[in-house]
Amino acid sequence: MTSTAATGTDTTTRYLARAIPAAALRQLRRTDDSGRPLRPFVAGAADAPIDSVGSPLRCCLRGIRSGERVALVSYAPLRRWAAATGADPGGYDEAGPVFIHTDECAGPRDLDGYPHARTGALRAIRRYDANGHIVGGQLVEIGADPTASIDEALDAAFSDPEVALVHVRAVEYGCFHFEVRRLDRTGEPVSR
Repeated sequence: MTSTAATGTDTTTRYLARAIPAAALRQLRRTDDSGRPLRPFVAGAADAPIDSVGSPLRCCLRGIRSGERVALVSYAPLRRWAAATGADPGGYDEAGPVFIHTDECAGPRDLDGYPHARTGALRAIRRYDANGHIVGGQLVEIGADPTASIDEALDAAFSDPEVALVHVRAVEYGCFHFEVRRLDRTGEPVSR
């Protein structure tokens, strides 16, 4: 999802919600970030180990539909970002549960607002510096306008020049929802 803001006659990109990258998904579909093999199941099937229908998919940033082949995997987004940037998050490295399609999917498409943002939901906005260390956070209860609620939290997070990226997580389960990176003047994510 890209949130845009009008500035005079121009429209500029403010924030880009990033799904799990394709390269990471390929690896997670073999072995997750805690070393476990993929354990696929059909959402909504009588023998499904988890009632997952409607739960967020982190590969395409939408809810799971009944009949889809999915898996619950352990994902360490900060670890992967640190490996790509040379950062050392130390003890801030963590892995948590996320749902993904077991087969390649089309990725995020036609998102209207931020993914998995519904009025009343609680989200943790975690701020990380260029070293991968937490430099703050905020608990957000999403209001009647979910996009405005998250934009406001991201505005606060990125008002600190130390903040390199933000993770949005569910409070209830601690699940990673999506990543937001600081954008340059052209609207491209700053890698470090």
